[in-house]
Amino acid sequence: MRTTLNIDDEALTKAMKYAKGRTKTEVINEALREYARDGALGDLRRLRGKVQWQGDLDELRGREPRD
Repeated sequence: MRTTLNIDDEALTKAMKYAKGRTKTEVINEALREYARDGALGDLRRLRGKVQWQGDLDELRGREPRD
């Protein structure tokens, strides 16, 4: 999707120094994906201690149970 944005030049320059992407578009898309990932991880962290695990990790991993 093509969008016109006013981007902080200094922030973009710094981001391009560390990002994997080499173009402005690649760096901005990488930053957006990382931002979304961090938000999703935050959602999972907020569930810590609120969900009771029920299952068998050995079975899920397809290995013999430990003694």
